[in-house]
Amino acid sequence: MSDSRLLLRAATFVTVGALSLTLAACNTDDAVPGAAGSDEPSSASPSEPVPALRLTTSIKKGAQDVPVDHAVSVSAQGGTIDAVKVSSSGATLAGELASDGSSWTATDRLEPGTSYTMTATAEKTDGSKVTRTANFHTQALTLDQQTYPSVAPLAGETVGVGMPVIVTFDVPVTDKAAFEKHMTVTSKPAQPGAWHWLSSTEAHWRPKSYWKADTDVHVDVDVNSVPAGNGIYGQESRELNFHVGDAHVYRVNMVSHQMKVFSNGKLLRTIPITTGQQPTYTTRSGTKVIIEKFASKDMNSETVGITGADAYNIEGVQWAMRLTYSGEFIHAAPWSVGSQGYANVSHGCTGMSTANAAWLYAMSRRGDVVEYTGSDKPMTLDNGYGDWNESFKQYEQGSALS
Repeated sequence: MSDSRLLLRAATFVTVGALSLTLAACNTDDAVPGAAGSDEPSSASPSEPVPALRLTTSIKKGAQDVPVDHAVSVSAQGGTIDAVKVSSSGATLAGELASDGSSWTATDRLEPGTSYTMTATAEKTDGSKVTRTANFHTQALTLDQQTYPSVAPLAGETVGVGMPVIVTFDVPVTDKAAFEKHMTVTSKPAQPGAWHWLSSTEAHWRPKSYWKADTDVHVDVDVNSVPAGNGIYGQESRELNFHVGDAHVYRVNMVSHQMKVFSNGKLLRTIPITTGQQPTYTTRSGTKVIIEKFASKDMNSETVGITGADAYNIEGVQWAMRLTYSGEFIHAAPWSVGSQGYANVSHGCTGMSTANAAWLYAMSRRGDVVEYTGSDKPMTLDNGYGDWNESFKQYEQGSALS
């Protein structure tokens, strides 16, 4: 699909028509006995007339610039369809044949800038076989006329119980409802959930409650050639599986300066910590999720807008795990061990001893949950994986289909 994005094309509306001569049309005289293009013999036996066989398709023979979201179909009168093949040099379009042989409908969508050959085989009422062939070409699309979906988690990744499914698009989707109808998340064991559009380029899906530990999840973003609005189409479909591991939930109390580490409901360790000094660098309260991990990370305060006397630039901060896009991390902070468990002295991050940070880092995954209490500064939905900071009733209102 990616190669086809390089082709230029103009979208042209193609009316529902017929493949004349090759696939006879029901709105012409081609089916009259003896007429050009009819499958009817020029002289039928008066005692045994054979009805004309009409094969009608939704695309005209030789059509150009066929929209990629056009639904290809073939229907038969005066006989039954045995098979239909719609193929290009690279692939064959899947389709379904009606049980009575009266019609065939494609279940796949067309690719842009592609030449197709349609071959239909049918049987007349007298048992004789007829094969008809026709060609057509789809509209070409530029890169700016297609939107590509990227999906997180990655295929095969094991994540924590707070990990949302995240789909980002490189070109805005204005017809979100059309896309959402083709985006599904299923799991074993099954768990209810909902999509929530954060913007025209980003949609999240989360279960009603944290994922159950040891869940297998399947994501199907079937948007290839689906209209996204404003002349944009889905560039490619994405399908993947990921796994949810143990239920790691870390509870940070910024008043008592302690983090309680739970795994599958069992308390493993209570860690002395320090968080943001108030009121200038208050750490946010709410539910956060580990976004990414760094065994070593350079931290420069200017990247989060802290300059002047409070500025810092620390190289090689160990065991750092990002919680927000705005710069909150869990990390080793050997310089503040004397305050850990007693006072909040950081610029917003959660600091702990190097030994405790290494232990926590080793057991943690992307998607693990960190719940913060003790400040009046709230976590937001879009500052990281903030999906758990709305009730599910509020969250599902962000669906384009709600």
